[in-house]
Amino acid sequence: MKTITLSRPFTFEDKEYTEINLDLDSLTGRDLIDSEREAVVVVGPSSSPVVELSKPYSAALAAKAAKVPIEMILELPARDFTMITMTVQDFLLS
Repeated sequence: MKTITLSRPFTFEDKEYTEINLDLDSLTGRDLIDSEREAVVVVGPSSSPVVELSKPYSAALAAKAAKVPIEMILELPARDFTMITMTVQDFLLS
């Protein structure tokens, strides 16, 4: 489990978050495929030729790993969104 401390408290659906817990090790191949589809539905096709480098895909995977809606990840401040998506990308590519 990787815990990301947010740069400032973030409220989503009346709940305040100060950190996001990413349980990336619990993800399955099905989660990867489902997240790729979800990213296309929610955000649209990615311009990245490598899906693992796609921000929408990383956001969808982060949402699954954190057990929160993808909309929450997408609404995070840019700095926190980038930290979370980079953490997912690092997990996938290392």
